[in-house]
Order: sequence, then C-alpha cells, then structure tokens
Amino acid sequence: MNGMLAIVALVTLPLVAALMAVVVERRGEWIALLSVIGVVIALSVLMPLVATDGPVDLVIGGWQAPLGITLRADGLALAFAGMAALVMAAVLVSARTLYGASPSEAETRGQWAFWPLALLLWGALNVAFLSRDLFNLYVALELLTVAAVALVAIEGKRESLAAALRYLMFALMGSLAYLLGAALLYAGHGTLDIGLLAARDIGDASGATGSRRASDIMAAGLMTAGLAVKTALFPFHAWLAPAHAGAPAPASAILSALVPKASFVILLRLWFEALPGLTTPALLATLGGLGAAAVFYGSVLALRQNRLKLIIAYSTVAQIGYLFLVFPLAGGDSYAQPWAAGAWTGVIFQALSHGLAKAAMFLCAGVWIIAVGNDRLSGMRGLASATPMTMSAFGIAGVALVALPPSGGFTAKYLMLTAAFASGQTIWAVVLLLGGLLSAAYLYRPLAMAFSRDDDATFAPVPRSLQVAPLLLALAAILLGLGSQAPFSLIQTGRPAAAAEGLE
Repeated sequence: MNGMLAIVALVTLPLVAALMAVVVERRGEWIALLSVIGVVIALSVLMPLVATDGPVDLVIGGWQAPLGITLRADGLALAFAGMAALVMAAVLVSARTLYGASPSEAETRGQWAFWPLALLLWGALNVAFLSRDLFNLYVALELLTVAAVALVAIEGKRESLAAALRYLMFALMGSLAYLLGAALLYAGHGTLDIGLLAARDIGDASGATGSRRASDIMAAGLMTAGLAVKTALFPFHAWLAPAHAGAPAPASAILSALVPKASFVILLRLWFEALPGLTTPALLATLGGLGAAAVFYGSVLALRQNRLKLIIAYSTVAQIGYLFLVFPLAGGDSYAQPWAAGAWTGVIFQALSHGLAKAAMFLCAGVWIIAVGNDRLSGMRGLASATPMTMSAFGIAGVALVALPPSGGFTAKYLMLTAAFASGQTIWAVVLLLGGLLSAAYLYRPLAMAFSRDDDATFAPVPRSLQVAPLLLALAAILLGLGSQAPFSLIQTGRPAAAAEGLE
C-alpha cells in the first residue's frame, strides 16, 4: 500500500502543485519547493521497496488492462524519476533568482508562468517513466511538449518565439507518427498495454499472417520515427539547439537534461519489452548508425559555435547519439547474449550521467550570462577568477561528459565498450572513443577562455546561492560513478528479458 501511495504522489504532486501555482498568486516558487519535498519523500519510500521486493504496480481505478491503465515503478522508471527529481530541485531553487515574485513589484509573465509550466512538465515526465500503456504515454508526451514549448517562448523574445515554433512543428510531426503507429497496433491487437503486447509475442512469424506482420512492422516504424523526432536523434535534431539556446537557463537545463529522456525511455519500453520480436539486424544497425552520426555531427557543430549555450546544446545532440548504440550493442541471435545486459545498463547510466551534467552546465551558463550579459565566448575571459564555484561545477560536469573516471559517464562508457568488444562490434567502440575525444575538444574552448587572464574585464556580481545548485548537480554526476553499485542494482529490478538475452 505504501508503494502504491508513493506512485500516486509521484504523478499527482507536481500536477496539483502546478494547478495551485496558477491559482495562488505570487506563491509559485514556494509551492514548487514543497512539491520537491513531497516527491523526494515518495522516492525515498519507493526505491528501497522496489530494490528489496521488486516492481510495484498501481492499477488505476482497479480496472485491469486492457480496459485500465497500469503504472509500474521498476528500476528503470525510478532511476529516471530520481534523476529528474535531482535536476528539478536544482533548477527550481536556481529559478528563484529569475522568477521569484516580489510583493512590492508587479508580477511579470515569467514570474507567473514558469512555475506551473515547470511543474506540469515534471508531472508529465513521471507519467512517461511509470506508465505501461502506449496511449497514456502519448498523452504524457503531449503534455510534456506543450509545457516545454511554452518554456522556450516564456520570455517572448523574437529568437525564442521562432525556436519555440520550430520545436512545435517538429513535435507535432513526431506526435502524429507515434499516434498513427499506436492506432495500427491497437487495430491489430486490441490493446496498447505493454505487458499484454509482450505476452502476445508480436513478431513471431509462425503465429501471424503476412498482412498482420506488415501492419505491426509499420506501426513500430512509425512509433520509432515519432519518438526519434522527440528525442532529437540525427537527422531530426534541427529543433533542439535553437530551442535550448533560446530558452532561459533554468528552462534550458530542464529541456536538455530531461525532456529527450522521456521519449527515449518509451523507445526502450517499446523495443525491449513490447515488441522485441520485431527487431531485425537492419533495424538495429540503422538506429546505431544514426546514433553514431549524431555523435560526430553534433560534436563538429559544437566545435564551430561561438556561443556557450549553443556549444552545450549541440553537445546534447551528440550525447543523445550514444543512447541509440544500445540497439546494436544489445542485438544478437535468438540465444542469450552475455553482453546485452551490460550494454542496456551502460546506456541507462549514460542517460542519467548526461542529465545531471548537462543540467549543471546550462545552470552554469545562466550564472555567466548574469555576470557577462551574454553567452559569447569572447566575453568569458577572466571568468574563472570571478566565479570559481561555477567554473568548478562546469569543469566537473565536463569530466562526466568526457567520461573520465570516476564519473557516471565513465561507468557508462566502460559497460558499453565492454559490450562492444565482447560482441565483436568494434565499430561502436571506435564511435565511443572518438566521441569522447571530440567532447574534450569542444569543452576545452570555453574552459580555456574562462581561465585566460583579462585584467580589464569587469563582471556583474552573482550571488553565491545561485552557484551552489550547478555544483551539486555536477558532483552528483561524479557520485553516480563512485557509488555505482546501488543504482546498478536498482536498474536491474524489473529488467526486461530482452535486455539480458539480447534483441533478436
């Protein structure tokens, strides 16, 4: 019962807090911080319970699937929900400087809208991590998209509005593709529950007609394409960098660290749980190839930028590419593959480490924008001495992105490299190693500029309280590697069979 109540809290607390932030004037920041406390308590109940007793299910309204919707707290869901809670806590605390309402001044649009939008986005994220119904996941994605687009445009600048419109167009195309695929799947099987679809062994050629199998393949392809657009996988990434760079720093941190992870988690659910029998060597190679292209293309574009937020944004394009290497690395024949579980776990560690480190970097960029007035590299000379705490946070986050020990990024790359060599797929090992070198190259540029001396440089003062949050997030990315045993064990709880045996 405690576990089910905790699941209810994870979903409802952010949504109720968002409603209250709209209704109660000038109290959005305090309502948001109270919701953080509630979600942390819920996670502190669920995590040890799931680690000890296994996944916890909540059947909404008592209606079993296929009529009802099931929410399941397994290791995968709780790992991402925990990372989201850390990021949201840091972002909401940092956002008080920009969007905290003063009783003596008129409330601005940002001060009123930021808190409910961020809380709505958080609630949608938790639903996406916990839900077991593909249509319910579509609803979560739509709520997530609406809140994210509004956060991009929240300041009303021309650049931000254009980026938000582009984001919206891409998101709508992705949503239509996903919804059409879900409709085809429902037409063929009468359910969209992940567990029921898995039990039907979809893709088994001996039990399906040619037309049914073709319909299933088309459905899976459409859903994958739609989710790839929302995850900003190359070549569907064109919306990401303008949106992340044009949004205010707290919104950029949420957008980069969390929003693409929701659609990626759904992809993992789709292929490793619901439809593993539909995978083919061509599909696995295609997804891996697009991931590799994203690593190199995003890294090259990051090297060419002269604005810090664009460097960090294109870095996200590259880092997302690593996640899609899970498909070829966990692929194989129909017998058990000893490297598949390592590849699957390594990619989860990569997503968690990236979320923490990238949120820290965008919050650092927000501090420097306050100090300098813009995010151009040319204005960053001497920032290391002016904001040493923020510079430490950026450097530590860079350690995680480059995957140096003892960070969570290193644990992720180690597991993925082990899987690549064990399976004889050295091409993906080359991608991982070269991608790390490129990450070091584009992160070196802002660091070198900030550490260079400029005796004439003057910077606006930045409160130390604003610099603590990114430092704590960066340290969390390191602790993910130092204390990797606990998250590693949690991630294995409720792990799908295909993650251990390999995709066919």
